[in-house]
Amino acid sequence: MILDKVYSADDVKKLSFDEMKSLAGEIRELIIKKVNTTGGHMGPNLGIVEATIAMHYVFNSPVDKFVFDVSHQCYPHKILTGRKEGFTNPDKYNVYTGYTAPEESEHDLFKVGHTSTSVSLACGVAKARDLKGEKGNVIALIGDGSLSGGEALEGLNNAGAMNSNIIIIVNDNDMSIAENQGGLYDNLKLLRETNGQAECNFFKSLGFEYLYVAEGNNVEKLVEAFEKVKDTKCPIVVHIKTLKGCGLAQAEENKEAFHWILPGTLDEDKGSVDFVENYTSLTRQYILDKAKEDKTVIAVNAGTPGVFGFDKEFRNSLGVQYTDVGIAEEHGVAYCSALAKGGAKPIFAVMSSFVQRTYDQISQDLCLNNSPVTMLIYWGGISGADATHLCTFDIPLISNIPNMVYLAPANKEEYLAMLDWSLEQTEKPVAIRVPNVELISTGVEDKTDYSVVKFKVVEQGEKVAILALGNFFELGREVKEQLGINATLINPCFMTDIDEELLESLKANHSVVVTLEDGELDGGFGEKITRFYGNSDMKVLNYGAKKEFTDRVPLEELYIRYRLTKELIAEDVKNLIS
Repeated sequence: MILDKVYSADDVKKLSFDEMKSLAGEIRELIIKKVNTTGGHMGPNLGIVEATIAMHYVFNSPVDKFVFDVSHQCYPHKILTGRKEGFTNPDKYNVYTGYTAPEESEHDLFKVGHTSTSVSLACGVAKARDLKGEKGNVIALIGDGSLSGGEALEGLNNAGAMNSNIIIIVNDNDMSIAENQGGLYDNLKLLRETNGQAECNFFKSLGFEYLYVAEGNNVEKLVEAFEKVKDTKCPIVVHIKTLKGCGLAQAEENKEAFHWILPGTLDEDKGSVDFVENYTSLTRQYILDKAKEDKTVIAVNAGTPGVFGFDKEFRNSLGVQYTDVGIAEEHGVAYCSALAKGGAKPIFAVMSSFVQRTYDQISQDLCLNNSPVTMLIYWGGISGADATHLCTFDIPLISNIPNMVYLAPANKEEYLAMLDWSLEQTEKPVAIRVPNVELISTGVEDKTDYSVVKFKVVEQGEKVAILALGNFFELGREVKEQLGINATLINPCFMTDIDEELLESLKANHSVVVTLEDGELDGGFGEKITRFYGNSDMKVLNYGAKKEFTDRVPLEELYIRYRLTKELIAEDVKNLIS
């Protein structure tokens, strides 16, 4: 195996072209086996193998700086920079994160996992180099729809005027996670069709020199191109046409499904699986039904339809009542605000980790204008995810913006009622945290008027009141049972406001209030309750996540760390009331 000769990036430079072609095949085999075992990004990594080999053959990392966008195409890079054991040895499959990580290797400059950042980061790296009078190439790799992100466009606008060495490799596989969206990709299509010769060239209009490589999965052609631009004195774009999922038939044919896969996706079919309703399928059907009833209902997402179950059938069924704005969450929020102001009923679906990019738009374009948009926040909660994709910060972020109503349903019936109320009201923006737990149904229609802030007393007791929010409502029920006393169990529903009348009434026959929330405590729901009782004798215990970046820490371990088990919570309460 050629891989037996490659222990570091320097070893790539010693290979012949034939050896590099063989190496590409070996790397693909490793990626396919590893990703099918652990889950992860399949298509992006398979498509960039030859380009990564050519980059390490021509450039001199880490003296020359590689900046990966999203870094979901960094597996070949990791294999070539001393981390191949994480792909060759199943016992070490989880040693390395799925994203670039400076703590792993000097060849990784940044820890990144969100999109459209590489050009901006590369601009700063190049400028720092110039300020210090140093030499070396700065190479940003961007693709998979990332060019549609606002930061990518801002970075390109800056980079094109730098008059210095900065090389942007545009990995053009004619795909985002799903289909590419936006007029920019029409220009990329034109450039592909004209072999890079079209007079209309987006990159040249920004001041870049431009080089097109039609065979982006050909090592020799890539080496030739990279050698031409190495040590350039001006900003240049190398536009390479690649095949997403290259080398794996299923990934080539179904690029959307194989962008990221679950473990065992390539294994033998184990038979049909019975349909189990969950909050994703429930939301999907709700939107389809509402769109049929009302032509002003429109579903919107920002380049990640698979997260929400918005498959091709769903998208085709909605037709003009569906918009994928591309990887541009900021634009998505502003677009929905304007839709609502124009009399439409937008439902904007966004993953908790990605909503972080939209703070200013939620504050200014949405809430300041009181546009009645329905935002659905997916995957919110404490998890064992990579540091780049944590979903623990949405409660503090969203719930402290004026005019916003952020709701946390605890069951199916509440969720549907909140959706109905939000979609029909015209007074304010509403965000709903889609439950990130197994679907629970009470079988009883929820007729709550959510225009009035009222917490729900589910079980009336005394001494201890448990306010269990959304995902953690069932944990609250378990804590009550563990305590073994007649505690009060409350479903707050609201994260943006508090029910002062109810909280005041608890003072009469309660001495301890416990809050449970599936997210960061700092700035969260529990702190609002603690602040309310600050000048009283009421004792308040807040349970949730610490303010920290965790990285692939098992969920069970985090629950112990945060004392988020029924046993530990009950122990704390008993110690307090004793």
